[in-house]
Amino acid sequence: MTRRVLDHLTDESLKQEVTAQNWTLGRIAWHIVTAIQVIVSRTGLTFEAPAKDWPVPSSADFIAKSYKKASDALVQALKTQWTNANLNDLIDFFGQQMTNGTLLMFLIQHQTHHRGQMTVLMRQAGLNVPGVYGPSKEEWARLGMDAPKM
Repeated sequence: MTRRVLDHLTDESLKQEVTAQNWTLGRIAWHIVTAIQVIVSRTGLTFEAPAKDWPVPSSADFIAKSYKKASDALVQALKTQWTNANLNDLIDFFGQQMTNGTLLMFLIQHQTHHRGQMTVLMRQAGLNVPGVYGPSKEEWARLGMDAPKM
């Protein structure tokens, strides 16, 4: 679902902001990419993925492709470096003890949180927003249905 959202970004939309004191759409998108390595690095898994979240790339395509590479690399690392037993291993995540399984759930929730922020900024930037947990406003027509009333 995150890939679908990132694939709808444009270079111009990366500059969309709520206020000058908040992250831009591009900053949030790049944060999602780099957080994969930053968060999972605490588990001992090794894989190639960007971990430096500044400066923000100016290419939406680069961000989307970087996310795909990072998430694919994470999945491959999980398949080859862990067994199910590793999900119960305790780690220290920024001073908090948790299992690897809990950390993976945190990673998913972290992406979900930022994906929601991104879809709001995408609307403000005038982009079509893909459906995440059901059809988006723009997708209802393709399903031959009226969008819910405003």
